[in-house]
Amino acid sequence: MPRFLLAAAILGTTACAQAADMPDYLRGSYGPVSTNWRGFYLGGQIGYGSSDEKFGGSSVEGILLANLTAGSVLNQMGLSAPDAVGGSSAQTTGYGAFAGYNWQWEDAVLGVEMSYLHGNFNGSVSAIKSFASAGALTDGNFHDVTVTSISTLEITDYATFRGRAAWAWGCFLPYAFGGFALGNANFTNTVNLQDSVSAAAVGPFTQLPPVSASDVTHNHLIYGYTAGLGIDINLTAGLFMRAEWEYVRFTTSVDTNINTVRAGLAYKF
Repeated sequence: MPRFLLAAAILGTTACAQAADMPDYLRGSYGPVSTNWRGFYLGGQIGYGSSDEKFGGSSVEGILLANLTAGSVLNQMGLSAPDAVGGSSAQTTGYGAFAGYNWQWEDAVLGVEMSYLHGNFNGSVSAIKSFASAGALTDGNFHDVTVTSISTLEITDYATFRGRAAWAWGCFLPYAFGGFALGNANFTNTVNLQDSVSAAAVGPFTQLPPVSASDVTHNHLIYGYTAGLGIDINLTAGLFMRAEWEYVRFTTSVDTNINTVRAGLAYKF
């Protein structure tokens, strides 16, 4: 992706240079090439990014474990689900679209924009806790139990709504932006229980089939804020290309930071 962005910048520079070298009667005016950025635009984009999640634990695991052991002799062991806490990171690619409107006063450009990206920004943490019965339970067996808690967050789609401030410099439009973000997320909390039994305290233990329970929240709306930098490069007429870096933070129960670099192609009407 960095090589692609570099190639995009070189291509844009070449296009600007070629326009500047045109005869005056082809360029339509004397002096440096000037680009009109005023108006509505629409384009598509691809990107590569990383997501970092911080999980603070959930109270759901205890409920899930209680459901798993309801009516079981394992209730005699005082089992508890460990808290799945910590950080997780992942990388992914994405694709999407963007649209906006620019106002221009000489070289100063202000605008509003919506940018959408579809990807698979996810993270997961787990915690394990082991328990051993001090004596035989009412079923006559000794038990060796492992409880695993798993928390997962998956962000499949998100959009940012930005205000942009830019400065036109020939064919180039470097800009900065800030705004708010909305995302679509799936939350999953899972408890796995692995029990092994033996007629004697020292074993050997026979492993029983594992059991698990999950609590899943689909299509949960999350929100946060965004900021970033980019550059639009006019190629010809209303066609322009884009290179951009965007930072997004979602302030949900799972603190999530997403950094992406994008390349796009758009047309200004």
